[in-house]
Amino acid sequence: MRSVHLIIAVLLGLVLAGCHAHSGVQQADLSFEPEIPRPAYESGQGPVVQIDEAHFNFHTVEGRYAPFAKLLRRDGYVVQGLAELATADSLGKGDIYVIANAIAESDQKGWKLPAEPAFTQQEIGAIRVWVEEGGSLLLVADHMPFPGSVEDLAAAFDVLFGNGFLYDSEDNSKLEFTRDSGLADHPITEGRDEGERVDSVRTFTGQAFRVERDYEPILTLPPGSTLKLPITAWKFKPTTPSIPAGGMLQGAVLRVGAGRIAVFGEAAMFSAQEWITKDERHLMGMNRPDAEQNPQFLLNVVHWLSGLLD
Repeated sequence: MRSVHLIIAVLLGLVLAGCHAHSGVQQADLSFEPEIPRPAYESGQGPVVQIDEAHFNFHTVEGRYAPFAKLLRRDGYVVQGLAELATADSLGKGDIYVIANAIAESDQKGWKLPAEPAFTQQEIGAIRVWVEEGGSLLLVADHMPFPGSVEDLAAAFDVLFGNGFLYDSEDNSKLEFTRDSGLADHPITEGRDEGERVDSVRTFTGQAFRVERDYEPILTLPPGSTLKLPITAWKFKPTTPSIPAGGMLQGAVLRVGAGRIAVFGEAAMFSAQEWITKDERHLMGMNRPDAEQNPQFLLNVVHWLSGLLD
């Protein structure tokens, strides 16, 4: 039954993606294969990365996160989908657990407030214990409704997600973080050597969040940024509420007990997607020419989660 639900989620996701943003269907760009000068591990010998597929995720191993999985496999990691709920046993099969745009089953038919929780309290407790005992979590929640769907899970790690849509001071939804504008000096941006140094990261809408403990900021939003808070996804009115987002975060990391967590408020930055309209092919994510360092940034994030970077 869960596999049937997963198929339905993927199909509905394709329809929603095509309707709310573009006239074509948003799908993974499987031709994208950036260079990896120094793979971290021999092929198939690295840590096991499990990508959540048990919570009607908008991004999965065979779907929009196929380029994510492909890149990590070329870096030596073992990448697989996890269609089981989060328990001590299921999490124990891997080293890094990736949650990207999880959503409740009841919210599949429409992206409106309020968002129902994607994870049960039992799952949240299991994830928390697993991380404290040495597991690594990559939690990614894009624009509304995805932050609302996992706000309980985020709160368990002292992260307060903003369930909205992020725009800069000029009302653009694509943001560039540089060393002079919000991109932190951190092992993740320095890499293992000069060839892995990252000086620019591009994100695509997403949300903004705050933290209640000593996270290390990776992506800090510039002054003038705004988080718009519509009732229905992509439905904006002059009366739509908004809050200032300057100084809030779109990326941060933290050591939790013996484990590690990386939190990001945008998902396409770690994928490579395309959609074909009548006249041209459009790109979004790591495959865009103006996001050329995003693939290395993703690798560096995962290197930090697996302990290669400190």
